[in-house]
Amino acid sequence: MGNKPAKQEAKNKENEELVLKYVPPIDRAYVRWLARDLERIYGFAPRNPQAIEPPDHYVEYMRLNGWLELDLDDPDLAHLFK
Repeated sequence: MGNKPAKQEAKNKENEELVLKYVPPIDRAYVRWLARDLERIYGFAPRNPQAIEPPDHYVEYMRLNGWLELDLDDPDLAHLFK
């Protein structure tokens, strides 16, 4: 009487599958070329990046909505906004 535990189904060993990942050998010249190409693409950094200042109406809109809690006229932060 009362609740009986549910029967657990026995695992059928016939249906078990083994999945193997096989990595074929890779040409070393191709790997060097790929590494150099990726370094050229993703390792690029401009030498003198120019600071971008948003338009005044964006700054005002962000201040009104409380998204900008940073005072851009703060003398301690002036060196960051040249």
